[in-house]
Amino acid sequence: MAEIVQHRIEERIPELEQLERVGLFTKKEVKSIIKRATALEYKLHRLIVNKEDFIAYIQYEINVLELIKKRRAHIHYQFKKEEIEFPVIHRINSVFRRATNKMMCSCGSHMLLSVRNGPPKARSAKSSQPCLLYTPTNRYFRMELLHCEKLRKQKKELEKAEMDLGEYEFSPEILSGKLAEVVYRDATGKIKEAEFVVSLLNIAAIFDFTKDLQDFILQDLKTNYTEDSLTWDFMAKRELEAPGAGEELQTAKGRASDINRREERCCQVYEEAVQSLSTEPMWTCYVAFCLERLKRKTNVQELKEKRQKRQLGVLQRAHDSSLLKEEYYKNWLQILLSFGDAEGAASVALAATQRYSQSVSVWSLSLRTLMQLESGDVGRLFQEALTHVNPKESLPLWQLQVQWSVANQSPEETEAVFKRGLLSAVAVVAMEMKERYLDWSYSTGGYKKARKTFTSLQENRPLSKAFFTRMIEIEKEQETPKMNNLREYYERALQEFGTSDDDLWLHYIQEELGAFGQPENCGKIHWRAMKFLEGESVERFTSKYTLVQTGHL
Repeated sequence: MAEIVQHRIEERIPELEQLERVGLFTKKEVKSIIKRATALEYKLHRLIVNKEDFIAYIQYEINVLELIKKRRAHIHYQFKKEEIEFPVIHRINSVFRRATNKMMCSCGSHMLLSVRNGPPKARSAKSSQPCLLYTPTNRYFRMELLHCEKLRKQKKELEKAEMDLGEYEFSPEILSGKLAEVVYRDATGKIKEAEFVVSLLNIAAIFDFTKDLQDFILQDLKTNYTEDSLTWDFMAKRELEAPGAGEELQTAKGRASDINRREERCCQVYEEAVQSLSTEPMWTCYVAFCLERLKRKTNVQELKEKRQKRQLGVLQRAHDSSLLKEEYYKNWLQILLSFGDAEGAASVALAATQRYSQSVSVWSLSLRTLMQLESGDVGRLFQEALTHVNPKESLPLWQLQVQWSVANQSPEETEAVFKRGLLSAVAVVAMEMKERYLDWSYSTGGYKKARKTFTSLQENRPLSKAFFTRMIEIEKEQETPKMNNLREYYERALQEFGTSDDDLWLHYIQEELGAFGQPENCGKIHWRAMKFLEGESVERFTSKYTLVQTGHL
């Protein structure tokens, strides 16, 4: 540690010699600087270093710079700045980097440990990584501004009390937030992301003395981050904060007019943005802004209509550019339907399916819209949809098609839909179609048709337990249920699920204990259950069977 400190002090010798040689400092003052600098350096090499130690060092160096400036003015000497001031400025930046790295490593290590100890999802989430970098720097940046604010208050209180500032030295650079600017420069040199810059700008905006700092960050954002949609989005929304005309704000119409002007200014920025950065994220920002403004309540019809027109225009243009996100087609359709624009809604619904032809949610949304509008193309579009989407994700479309067909097509056409669904290679679709087909058969043709449908399908795998239990329910809903039919349904179900479904065996036993059954059959069913069930299902069955025997189940 002593060697490092000694090395850093020796690095100062050339500038100190220049200070003494040109008459800016005396020999005694140079010795005093060396002594003070040595003490400050040792503090930075302790085992535990506080933020205040770094600030004290930086403050001292700034004070030295201030004194050099005053001495130069006093003796009218303006030479050798490269040999004298530049090393001091470089040292200030160096100490800042050391401080920033120290804070970032400390906070970052702590956060990284939390992430490592957290759930697997948190560890693997890509979106959490920037936080590990942003948070410690944001904290440090904020702390510098808080420290600056504290010094400003102290100075103000001393001046108010008309006290002699004496040994208190309040550097204009410190009081104006220059230290925070150095932190900003160093941090953004390492983290070159618009989101990070905006986060620091938002912190600076909290303090009322940071106008210059905010302007500096804002200019940096405009100059170096225009390839990021977040920059444009931030710049556009800033236009909402522009002050309005005082006298105009006295009436509701005047306030609405002022709001509209602000929103128009925002849109001007967005227009510039999509001209220079026509990407999906950029259009998404624009669309989202218009949608947020449209959702705001207003009693002024003119403002409401302008927002609606603006929203529809931006949605159309984003779609025309093939850059409208899937989720916004729903908003688009809702707006058109609220206007009663059936033709427009139908056109957008079809356009959405062409843009996102493999999306089940888009097809579902569009088909529901066309169903609501009673379009004649619905039947054809269901077939088209099923050729485009992944069969494994197609169940919602089959369910929707059955719903539509039952309400709008003949029984023969609906039955044809079911039979196509039964042939699906996707097990969940085929099973669902069997269950719905059975239900539909019962509701349209009664018990006789339901039993016929069940008989025709009971050997066609894949099969679900619900298919069998629904037929059991249908049988029991009859005026005089036939126990032989119930046994037939239970036996067939047990062929499929008898090794694992203990409840199915238990319900079979309870059926025999019922009004239409034969209790003497229960022992044989119990014996078979114990033989066929596997693993934990045996223990569950035994426990429940005991409850049945004792009348507790």
